[in-house]
Amino acid sequence: MTAEFWHWWQHLPETIDPVLFEIGSLRIQYYGLMYLVAFALTYLLVRHRLRREERFRSISLAQAQDLITAMILGVIVGGRLGYVLFYNPGHYLENPLEIALPFRFDGGFQFTGIAGMSFHGGLIGVLAGAWIYGRRHGLDYREIADLFAPAVPLGYAFGRLGNFINGELFGRITTAPIGMHFPLAPGSDLRHPSQLYEALFEGLVLFVILWGLRRRPLPRGAMLALYLVGYGAVRFVLEYFRQPDAHLGFVWMRFSMGQLLCLGMAGAGLVLYLYYRRRDCQ
Repeated sequence: MTAEFWHWWQHLPETIDPVLFEIGSLRIQYYGLMYLVAFALTYLLVRHRLRREERFRSISLAQAQDLITAMILGVIVGGRLGYVLFYNPGHYLENPLEIALPFRFDGGFQFTGIAGMSFHGGLIGVLAGAWIYGRRHGLDYREIADLFAPAVPLGYAFGRLGNFINGELFGRITTAPIGMHFPLAPGSDLRHPSQLYEALFEGLVLFVILWGLRRRPLPRGAMLALYLVGYGAVRFVLEYFRQPDAHLGFVWMRFSMGQLLCLGMAGAGLVLYLYYRRRDCQ
């Protein structure tokens, strides 16, 4: 590739404005739009499955819509609480009001917005929201999981594109030409565009794999287990390209907090798969 292309590529993040448009004090950012796209795609894929696959006749379209709402609430609440517990418990123990309020009080009063969300916390919130809704409406949790799990990664890819547009969650320093200059990163070194790696592998590739497996004769609930194993394994590897959180660094040996959580996630998925397989064979 030409030098002109690499120059354009490496400086691309510096040319992107994360704000879609502003009306007075109202600011609409691409980041929020990407999450709307993610949930919309998930809903469309789930609706497609409800119309085409006989096994999900016990779940109505209206119930699927309500489940999406429950999952959105789970993402917000779980993602925030997960960040508090996994990534900065000491700070929020001293400043509990900042968990829910968009302000900071240390060093004076300042507006910050709700800063800090955890994927793993959001995942727990989604699973909890779906379980609560299913229990209240008499739906089989394993059927809910099998219906939604193959659709989730494609939407997740757009969430990571939102991170890229925001210039956040950038990667580690690299000398490879694929690296980019991120304005929010310290220094002027090239860094891996880890958000794009995650969008591709945790999003698109994992979606293709799970979508292809959805019609295979697997135990009920297995799609959730496979999602946990697949996402956990892929992100564990990609974390080697992602810059660890500045206030945490490497939590244990050379592993980041994200890697430790992904190990637990993949392990839980493996145990869940073996449990469901054994249950269906009895």
